Amino acid sequence: MAAGLNRRFYCGVELTLEILQGKWKPVILAHLKEGPMRYGELRAAIPRLSDKMLSERLRDLEEQGLVSRFKIGRRGSPATYRLTRRADSLRSLLGTLNDWGLRVAPEVGAIVEYADVPALRRRRPPVAG
Repeated sequence: MAAGLNRRFYCGVELTLEILQGKWKPVILAHLKEGPMRYGELRAAIPRLSDKMLSERLRDLEEQGLVSRFKIGRRGSPATYRLTRRADSLRSLLGTLNDWGLRVAPEVGAIVEYADVPALRRRRPPVAG
């Protein structure tokens, strides 16, 4: 687990939000819950996220034991990222957050549009319109 969390929390939600703090960590985890993805696939799935920020957040998530990085194939092949066992327990929470966002989007005038990434297209059901 990340350094600096050796302190008292007064609610499990407080600890969870401390670990997942930041705009992009939960978004990255939500995409990885669909299955392993290469860096470029994650980058394409989250268009507003810069390369620098994606690299930093992936490194943070690795340090926290939520994401693992591995290579498939020969030397020089791109790294692939996947959820760890610890992060697997977040799947239902991430799904609930996604469902809630889809439900309230019309109420707040937002549009949820998934990026057309082949790795996600194979796994994600179409969004009801």
